[in-house]
Amino acid sequence: MAAAGSCGSGTGSTGSAAAAAAASKNVTSFQRKGPRASGSDSGGSRLVSIAGTRPSVRNGQLLVSTGLPALDQLLGGGLAVGTVLLIEEDKYNVYSPLLFKYFLAEGIINGHTLLVASAKENPADILQELPAPLLDNSCKKEFDEDVGDHKAPDSNIKMKIAWRYQLLPKMEAGPVSSSRFGHYYDASKKIPQELLKTSKWHGFFLPEKVPSTVNIEPCSLTHGYIELLQFIQKIIYEEGFDGSNPQKKQKNILRIGIQSLGSPLWGDDVCCAEHCASSHSLTKFLYVLRGLLRTSLSACVITMPTHLIQNKAIIARITNLSDTVVHLESFIGSDRETNPLYKDYHGLIHIRQIPRLNNLICDVSDVKDLAFKLKRKLFTIERLHLPPDLSDTVSRSSKQDLAESAKLPGPGCGMMAGGKKHLDF
Repeated sequence: MAAAGSCGSGTGSTGSAAAAAAASKNVTSFQRKGPRASGSDSGGSRLVSIAGTRPSVRNGQLLVSTGLPALDQLLGGGLAVGTVLLIEEDKYNVYSPLLFKYFLAEGIINGHTLLVASAKENPADILQELPAPLLDNSCKKEFDEDVGDHKAPDSNIKMKIAWRYQLLPKMEAGPVSSSRFGHYYDASKKIPQELLKTSKWHGFFLPEKVPSTVNIEPCSLTHGYIELLQFIQKIIYEEGFDGSNPQKKQKNILRIGIQSLGSPLWGDDVCCAEHCASSHSLTKFLYVLRGLLRTSLSACVITMPTHLIQNKAIIARITNLSDTVVHLESFIGSDRETNPLYKDYHGLIHIRQIPRLNNLICDVSDVKDLAFKLKRKLFTIERLHLPPDLSDTVSRSSKQDLAESAKLPGPGCGMMAGGKKHLDF
């Protein structure tokens, strides 16, 4: 019995010794995830360390800023790496070049490599016209001055707004800090030359790449599109932006900007006729471009004059081949330019499509009524707030005049002109 007792105690001491040894080695099925050293960082988390990027809180996709924080908020946090943002140009091409330049300026501030392609302007001239960034000290001051210049005289009076606007989340309208994701820019100033000299960029100017005397053979892609695809592929592979191959140097982002793609200057007749000979050239270019972007650390912004494309089926295919589509509708030359209801805005912005990444369903923007305005220094995106109709300070006569001015007068004497109850001869 004593022997059995001693044997049992010996077994217990052996088990306790094994438990102590296991505890000393920290062997457990639950491990605490804490900050690791830079040398033991995993391959998946190394992407987050790239300057000017952050992971998406929705799907973990790596994001870069478009250069306009309000647009980043509408797109779900920013522009996903490996995707295409298509900006449908306004009719007079006044405001779409600003978004194009904001995207490039954001890349210079974050130290990203730029690839600028154009058939109209030299890429070197485009970079000279980039807006200047607003940093910590001057950022808030410049914004307050710009907002103060556009305030109404009675702006200090508390205004009653409709109930449908009270429950909407607030848009990010003003700058907070330059250390945040995305920066603000002064449209009235040009980017300092010191930043341009230290930046790394590549230019593709179509008139220099394709001489006018070259006989272009009929093929599925125009010669300009072929040259641009080969140029982009060369930069991605030679400088290590290809995600499938490990980079020897520190990882960086390639920002690709293509100006007025599909215009006749690119040798494409998609804007000239409804049934053109090279109707599939533009769509095939976008298909190949997306394949290059999906396997590289790059993001692309394309401006396109879709209002000139007469074939609606081609526009639908272009939208499907793009990840994000933003349409700018300017008030220049339209009836809304003189309409007092829209006097505080310069146009409308429509989020046509938001990318479907790592999801089974497509994300839809929660905000529909969006307008933009170009102030003295800032380009801002706001919710479209029409004047409140239930204000106590507005008389019935002013409401009636406002409504009459919004209506278009009918032609001829047999129709109601200007919304009045009597006939004008």
